[in-house]
Amino acid sequence: MPPPATEGSKGIAFEIQQAILNGHYHYGERLPPERELANHFGVSRTTIREALRRLEQEKLLSRRIGSGTFVNYNSVPDVYLMAQRISPIELIETRLGVEPHLVRLAAINATGQDLQRLESALKQVESVRDDIEAFARADKEFHLQLAECSRNPLLTWLHRQINEVRDNTAWRTVKSKVLTPDRIAEYNIQHRALYEALLSRDTEGAVTTMQSHLEEARRDLLGAAAR
Repeated sequence: MPPPATEGSKGIAFEIQQAILNGHYHYGERLPPERELANHFGVSRTTIREALRRLEQEKLLSRRIGSGTFVNYNSVPDVYLMAQRISPIELIETRLGVEPHLVRLAAINATGQDLQRLESALKQVESVRDDIEAFARADKEFHLQLAECSRNPLLTWLHRQINEVRDNTAWRTVKSKVLTPDRIAEYNIQHRALYEALLSRDTEGAVTTMQSHLEEARRDLLGAAAR
């Protein structure tokens, strides 16, 4: 689990909640002990207990004395069902409505640690030149780190759902037509420009670059659909 975007038990509760909703922990599974969670997040066990209490009130967890804390959430993921219905073009249109504002916030709010993680994700995606699957994974991680840079938990959660839809069957079918080595190289130039804009706190530059990046991806998808 990543460091919480919001300090205290509220932020920790949100990260544990996301781990549950994203399938990192499954129904009936026991969470790590309070001591391990406290060490992981760098807080006191009292703060961890308060975070777990919040999640217990939301019926995501059940705490059993002497046994531990267990996941109480069990549902067919709505995001999976949506992924089967939405087209790659509809996905890009959704991203155009979300990600430009997301990078605006990222340019304002990103911490030094956020930018270090983004740089690591950038180096990973830039290292890929002609492996479609490796690029898709690295690109997904880079955009997720952009979302984390916004320091807005709700926007980050929304972006995680969008990322999950990106794995749908329709996108898997079309990406082999879109992700040529030349396009991968061009997308990585734009990734680098996004990182540099955030590093220099250039909000308008970040927004313009993201809009151009997504508009270009949209044109590529339309071209692939026509072939």
